[in-house]
Amino acid sequence: MLPKTALLRGLNLTLSFIFLLVSSNLYAASVTATLDKQTIYENDVVQLTIRTDFPETGQGPDLSVLKRDFEVLSQSQNSQFRFNLGTSQSLSFWVISLMPKSTGDFVIPAIQVGNLASEPIKLKVKTAQQLLDENGNPPVIIDLEVSQEQPYLQQELIISLKLYSAFALQNANISTPNHPNLLIERLADDQIHYEEVNGTQYQVITRDYLAFPQQSGQLEIPPQKISAMINTNLGRRLIKAQSNAIKLDVLPIPASYPSDDWLPATQVSLSNSLSPTADVKVGDTLIWEIEAFAKGALPEQMPAFAYASTRDYKLYPQPAKLSSHKSDTGITGEQSIRIEVVPTIPGKLILPEIEIVYWNTKTRQLERTYAVPPSVEVTGISLVDPTGKGKAQKLLAPQTGSVAPISLAKPEEKTKSDEADILEGEVQLTTQETGSSWSVKSIIIAILLFIAGTTLISATFLMLKKRKTINSDKLEEVPTLQVFAPLNTHDEKTAYQELINACQNHDLKSLRGKCLEWARHRWGEDRINGLDDIKRLSESSSLSQLIMEAELIMYSNTAATDWDGSDLADALEEFYSGEAKPSQSSKLKTLYPNF
Repeated sequence: MLPKTALLRGLNLTLSFIFLLVSSNLYAASVTATLDKQTIYENDVVQLTIRTDFPETGQGPDLSVLKRDFEVLSQSQNSQFRFNLGTSQSLSFWVISLMPKSTGDFVIPAIQVGNLASEPIKLKVKTAQQLLDENGNPPVIIDLEVSQEQPYLQQELIISLKLYSAFALQNANISTPNHPNLLIERLADDQIHYEEVNGTQYQVITRDYLAFPQQSGQLEIPPQKISAMINTNLGRRLIKAQSNAIKLDVLPIPASYPSDDWLPATQVSLSNSLSPTADVKVGDTLIWEIEAFAKGALPEQMPAFAYASTRDYKLYPQPAKLSSHKSDTGITGEQSIRIEVVPTIPGKLILPEIEIVYWNTKTRQLERTYAVPPSVEVTGISLVDPTGKGKAQKLLAPQTGSVAPISLAKPEEKTKSDEADILEGEVQLTTQETGSSWSVKSIIIAILLFIAGTTLISATFLMLKKRKTINSDKLEEVPTLQVFAPLNTHDEKTAYQELINACQNHDLKSLRGKCLEWARHRWGEDRINGLDDIKRLSESSSLSQLIMEAELIMYSNTAATDWDGSDLADALEEFYSGEAKPSQSSKLKTLYPNF
């Protein structure tokens, strides 16, 4: 039998061993995840607590696995230390607020912290029936409507977003309609009214957007969403709602449309005026103003007005002015153009008829709008060469006093044979006075007359020759462009760039000098004496017309600041590069591509 002391020692060793085993299992490293609720309702917030009992937690829990089914609203962390029987334990806690994205049964996956992970947890999310009122209506409804579900390419659409709320919304966050193939902008300010739906009184906020489809085919506007906080009998709740999606079937441009300028609109109207209409003379300047309105279209979609000068009149158009007007029914584009008209022949002045072709999006058929300009009786002398060559005659500038008429008829020059005939006639006349016989007196008179005639002819010849020499010397003394205006640039490229800068800066004062400087480099100094030479040598009708327009402003009473040199700069660039710049219609197609 063992001694009592030995038995006690063995018992103590056994108890110590058991205690060590329990302590080892008690403080084993682990990650624990718990939820404050196992069942929640839609849009409720649930708190996930993650606990670790080891110090090396790295960057904390990996929450990326939660983002598919939950929204992480907030996160907090705290740490604790425990001491027991000479041992220490480090505890870390993370509290994460989560909101489910939908209803149903969910599994919160294992959360990784360092090299360890928690166990998955089940969560049930029910539909928030308690948020429906006694009529079975939700606190918030969002609706999305469109004016036309089968529009044409680039046709105006009105997208209406309606928000119904039975409670005051706090921190509301509402989405905006968006699509890569829709050009969208706000139409007007929000409209507010009250409406009863299924027995529930709602405040309705309507927000309208303008949209223009940029690609034909099927197109879907995604659902619009709202999230906000409301105060209910159950406390402060976060509510969410979303609208239905809208599908559009965008139609292409009809094959029967006859113009390159595609204009879908509900209505197009034209107006024009011409002034003055009385006491109009050849060479007077008339103002022709044209205004076009397109309901349901942007001003950039409207076709440009372009009319050419004729033998009866010259046209000097100014750049078109584009504007738009928005209302609750849509947008109306407006284009205004001002054209200076100079009659060149007397008679009845008839300007071309104005016409706009467009596609009526209501009737879905082609329509045309016309406007006839007023006719004017023109009096005065024609500025056009009656031979039909179309060369304008130069007019005298207005004079302050009386001016005597100048005859342009030149006296006919006498030929040598005519002079000889005259002298012969004189000799014959003198000879006939003496009778048929030759006397000494007759011979002497004939010799004297011959000497006098010869002397007179010689003196006249010498005088004419001297005058010709003097005139030639005077002509040689007239200074040329090379003398009084030497070139300031070294090459054509530099002169051309200075000319372009003058046009873009609308510098009318230096335009003539810059034009001549560039032209002398391009065609040679011996061929350039004025702006008319540039018109003749360029063989460009647009360049000639724009230079003529600049001259008209340069020598008129119009202020030089009224001149816009942008068009002349474009024409010079086209002539210099040999490549046509894009027109307004092609720019529109770039903005609104025809897919």
